[in-house]
Amino acid sequence: MRLYVNIDHVATLREARQTDEPNPTQAAAAAERGGADGITVHLREDRRHIQDADVVALARAVRTVLNLELGAHPDIVRLACRLRPFQATLVPERRREITTEGGLALRRGDRRLATAIGRLQDAGIRVSLFIDPVRATIDQARALGVPAIELHTGRYARAWQRGPAALAQLRRAAAHGRAQDLAVHAGHGLTYQNVQPVAAILEIEELNIGHAIVSNSVFWGIEEAVRRMKQLVEDARTP
Repeated sequence: MRLYVNIDHVATLREARQTDEPNPTQAAAAAERGGADGITVHLREDRRHIQDADVVALARAVRTVLNLELGAHPDIVRLACRLRPFQATLVPERRREITTEGGLALRRGDRRLATAIGRLQDAGIRVSLFIDPVRATIDQARALGVPAIELHTGRYARAWQRGPAALAQLRRAAAHGRAQDLAVHAGHGLTYQNVQPVAAILEIEELNIGHAIVSNSVFWGIEEAVRRMKQLVEDARTP
């Protein structure tokens, strides 16, 4: 299983003072040294943390692969097509949300989303859709012709201590996604305490984790924070 590390909140800290540190590119390098299989950043329309210049710098500096999260905004799609990260993950965005609150609402005839997918794929970029773990939504993603989906794990992250229902939903969704020949990824709200049951789902091949790693890097440093998360993920897959 691959572990992609989201470094958005390194930029959040920088933007709190409108200064030049901490540097997301340096954070990405440290994450890679700690064992990250890829680096994820979300270039939001309001540019609340990651900036265009960060994505440009990361596209040049990342030694593993770059996964760019984005809404279907034409200017950001154009930037992605120019920089050609390995993967683009299309996500929903709401200006007032603190963090992404759910998966994409996939609708037939959504020209904006279909156009974004087409432009990204024409540029040679692997496209993933960030969606809720719902069978019908997975089928809609498959119909849009993308090779990958990322299951939103927010419900599980909120409810994992209260019972197995949310985890069971993720298991069913992951199995259905693989049965549809989709690569299945997962992320949102995963922590050192709750990651292993998700990591143990064999159909899931990639996790995207950011906040927990960046938060604990205050105490451990980014390399060690990534190393500890990577070990938990690997242990969960060990028979």
